[in-house]
Amino acid sequence: MEFLLGGGSSDSIVSMQLLDGKKAREHYIPLLQKRIKDISFTPQLAIIQVSDRSDSNIYIKNKKNLALNLGIKIIHIKLDEKILENEVLDLIQKYNNDKTIQGIIVQLPLPLHLNSENIINSISPEKDIDGLTLNTKFMPATARGIKELFDFYNIKLNKKKITIIGRSKLVGKPIAQMCKKEGAIVAVCHSKTENITEKTRDANILIVAIGKPKFIDEKYVKSDQIVIDVGITRDIEEGLVGDVDFENVKNIVRMITPVPGGVGQMTVLALFENLIDACYNLKI
Repeated sequence: MEFLLGGGSSDSIVSMQLLDGKKAREHYIPLLQKRIKDISFTPQLAIIQVSDRSDSNIYIKNKKNLALNLGIKIIHIKLDEKILENEVLDLIQKYNNDKTIQGIIVQLPLPLHLNSENIINSISPEKDIDGLTLNTKFMPATARGIKELFDFYNIKLNKKKITIIGRSKLVGKPIAQMCKKEGAIVAVCHSKTENITEKTRDANILIVAIGKPKFIDEKYVKSDQIVIDVGITRDIEEGLVGDVDFENVKNIVRMITPVPGGVGQMTVLALFENLIDACYNLKI
């Protein structure tokens, strides 16, 4: 795929590069497998799911598939949608105390009658491999996955202007923190941000995590820009789609992640990297 590079001569043509999460993940898996072989026990992960959401089922299936490939044991607990909050908290405490379990995940989102913050923060920080509790020991999986995607493609963040659309505690904020730690100049936008297109087009790297299918179109981007699409939504007609209108943006920007096959692949990988870190942190 080719486009004219903005700011250069009309003869300056470069190819758009797809930031392939599957390809990057395949690079990291042997490194993770080697670390797992050096552990004297089989790592175990408890996944707690409330209700039977189709999107949650897909995410959990992806985690199970990678776990099988890596030789990691998954304990999947599927709870009724009407379960009481104290019952979920009791279950988490059970796994907090279980020394054979190194990681605990509560699959989000939860039903509205459950306080997600209370439930997530009840997970032991040493077992919070999603990286979501207040005192977590781990980089949140999505932020870590994006960082490793950048590393794989040799994309340096130091002094780069990065605009992030989405400020959620679970995704947007951790990504912003990761980028700042890497030396980037970060701007975080949300639904009430003024002149949002100016901020997105001013960035060297645009990261989108708002959960609005195809929200980002050609007016939000510029040439020679890197676009990271964190969003994923199931569309009845098109299947899985991201927050970026891929077809309208791909011929403008320099690099872009696909959906599916982009950030999601790396997030699942990072989850298991955090799990193995948890195993190494144990004094056995």
